[in-house]
Amino acid sequence: MTVEEILKKLVSFPVLGGEGNLSIIHWIQEYVENHGVKTVLVPNEEGTKASLHCRIGPAHDGGVILSGHTDVVPVAGQEWTTDPFELTDKGDGKLYGRGSCDMKGFIACCLAALPEMVKADLKTPIYFAFSYDEEIGCLAAPELARAIKVYYEETPTYAIIGEPTMMIPTAGQKGICIYDTVVTGSEGHSSRIKQEVSAIHESMRLILWLENKMNTLIEAGSTDDRFTPNHTSIHIGNIKGGLAPNIIAQECVFNWDARTIPAETPEQILAEFDVYCREREAELQKVYPGFKISTKGRYPAVPGLDTSADEPIVKLVQELAQNDTLDAVSYAAEAGQFQEVGFQAMICGPGDIAQAHRADEFIAKEQLQMGVAFMQRLIQKLS
Repeated sequence: MTVEEILKKLVSFPVLGGEGNLSIIHWIQEYVENHGVKTVLVPNEEGTKASLHCRIGPAHDGGVILSGHTDVVPVAGQEWTTDPFELTDKGDGKLYGRGSCDMKGFIACCLAALPEMVKADLKTPIYFAFSYDEEIGCLAAPELARAIKVYYEETPTYAIIGEPTMMIPTAGQKGICIYDTVVTGSEGHSSRIKQEVSAIHESMRLILWLENKMNTLIEAGSTDDRFTPNHTSIHIGNIKGGLAPNIIAQECVFNWDARTIPAETPEQILAEFDVYCREREAELQKVYPGFKISTKGRYPAVPGLDTSADEPIVKLVQELAQNDTLDAVSYAAEAGQFQEVGFQAMICGPGDIAQAHRADEFIAKEQLQMGVAFMQRLIQKLS
């Protein structure tokens, strides 16, 4: 199968983040095993989802992991001009479809190169590592990376995560976590605002604290010019609370995210925020003993990626991409999680992130061919 034929098949699986992915993962498994390569599934507890990994080549240390995620973001509410789950060629050099860019294009490049990988006299192995639920918090990658670490008798050295970078070698990414904060106050007549505790009023104070924290970090010089913006960002995405203008709000919920430069972590920000929340609780419980603030992360914090320019993987990826650039991206990806497990990690894949998550998502055919060429040079390098 050509890379475009494979991508067409992959796009046809409408597997959204959070949904079962066995349809697409079993197709990939069958395709890989039909080429004589043994695969291993890493299922979730319910058995409704699975990651996949496999090794092509000998059981030698120093191998290269090629990793991508099988899930995509929703299309509901977007104005597509094509069927999002049917790869469409309009004759303009682009292939349209959900996930074509983010990031089934990379997986298609891996699978298209598999026959050549199998035939090659590899001296160092290549591994595939395909995950699920990346789009809702990079949930599966840590377990997948650990599974690879313990399953094989040898130890891979490198992990290349194929998020769309226009095939530009990328050594940095921001970390992220999304939090839900619930403020519980006391309901009452709005004329009693000083005798009761408004959950909305207190939420506003907490939100201002978060904004001030972001500005304080910037003013303190905690910046990293590889990123745009060059600092940790804290953003409140939505808020809900109250029943009517003349009723003091008993509850208010707001959702926020922290996207951190590698020098910082979302956990650090949450810890400081929690100290402030406990101070507010102690003060407001004097008015209403039941006043409470609780914050939970929707998923474990995703670590940033910070690969030093002198690590061997940088030279390797630059050579394979035929590009001496060293970039960084502000979006989150699974690369930091592979690095956390102990692999040298970088991001490099076909497609433009500007096309991801939007209607009429596409990948340029030229980018797919660049991805295939990347794989071919990897095969030659390791043979």
